Amino acid sequence: MPNSRQATRRQFLQGVAAAGASSSLLPSTNRAVGYESPNDRPVFATIGLRNQGWSITSKSFKFADFAALADVDSNVLGANVEKTEKAQGRKPDSYKDYRKVLDRPDIDAVMIATPDHWHTKIAVEAMYAGKDVYCEKPLTLTIAEGKLIEKVVKETGRVFQVGTMQRTESGQRFLQAVALVKHGRIGTVKKVTCGINGMEASPVIPVVSVPDELDWELWLGPAPKVPYRALPEMRQGYGGGVPLYSNCHYAFRNWHEYSGGKLTDWGAHHVDIACWALGASDTGPSKVTPIEYSLPVEYKAGHPVVDDQYNAATRFRIQADMPNRVEMIITSEGDNGILFEGTDGRFFVNRGKLVGKPVEDLKTNPLPDGAIEEVYGGKVSENHTANFTEAIKSRKQPISDVWTHNRMLEICHLSNIAMRLGRELKWDPTKREITGDAEANSFLARENRRGYEINM
Repeated sequence: MPNSRQATRRQFLQGVAAAGASSSLLPSTNRAVGYESPNDRPVFATIGLRNQGWSITSKSFKFADFAALADVDSNVLGANVEKTEKAQGRKPDSYKDYRKVLDRPDIDAVMIATPDHWHTKIAVEAMYAGKDVYCEKPLTLTIAEGKLIEKVVKETGRVFQVGTMQRTESGQRFLQAVALVKHGRIGTVKKVTCGINGMEASPVIPVVSVPDELDWELWLGPAPKVPYRALPEMRQGYGGGVPLYSNCHYAFRNWHEYSGGKLTDWGAHHVDIACWALGASDTGPSKVTPIEYSLPVEYKAGHPVVDDQYNAATRFRIQADMPNRVEMIITSEGDNGILFEGTDGRFFVNRGKLVGKPVEDLKTNPLPDGAIEEVYGGKVSENHTANFTEAIKSRKQPISDVWTHNRMLEICHLSNIAMRLGRELKWDPTKREITGDAEANSFLARENRRGYEINM
């Protein structure tokens, strides 16, 4: 990639030394002409706009002004620029290269909704450039990336929200679920089952010409250099039809090169709530066991032997041995949601319902006043992006902080490693490493492709 003017770690630390550490904890104030924000509203930019990128942007118009948008697909970028201009009455600047966003001193915060393999590089460089960060889940591609982000958040003092919006939204059902567990409504928790659905295998996906609107080299970025693949079947997306089967667009979650399948997609939501309720947000399992699973392609030494089909697990049942002898099951079978089971009862929660006898008993024995606020740490925000903007103002970390997110995401990453290698893994939650298995430990990190290293 060409050289950028964005701040490196060394430049950041030099700036802190020159201006005083307190200045690094304040949002940018040198805003460009035309984007001075009324009522001290923060100025945002979104990097990665397909699907969830637009969702988090549209939820933020009430709380922030958008000065810029960035995406490597010109059709997606153009469509979202138009919608943003219509929504806020001002046209944002548009870029293909995210670094031009980070170079701008008028932008206080960035919202990152790129495919997962880009998250860490952009987030780290954004923090060193003085930006607060909202990054979609799953936050990282590897466990080592999570540790790096934690280090940079601590070093820079930036506010960092992860997009696990179930902590704020979904009618507060998940907050109620956590409160039920914490107030002993099912007694001692014995088992929690996270249903996250499976996925279908793909046919062989041929190499085809890259669409004119897509910068494939920049889309790949830190990931290995491979040709663009797609089948002719189409479905509608922003900016027109996109391939249903591809190694890009909607299907990136099905490839370990860019994501972690259902384990880091829905798993990042439901395992998060389960760990929160269990009080296991600062620890982890002692062991992760792949009880049964199905990989769509052959693997050798943990790596797929072909590169022309989806390679993330299609069906699975994983057991994580959690503290206090709690059994966590992560499964592709059954209803999507979380089943909590304890010595005195059980209940089920997902985005559409909260059911079970402990829930019915709330009619005659409600949770104490303030129970939800106690779980949330204060008044529940209007939505997840509102919580982020509130945190920017208070300079306190928001409800979905990087530390608790990484702890639960380690379970999801370990589950994928266990399936790829075909064996159980013993985990040291204090050292945050796999014990007695050097090969498995080699999967905790991944090198970025040359030219796309993280600018430190």
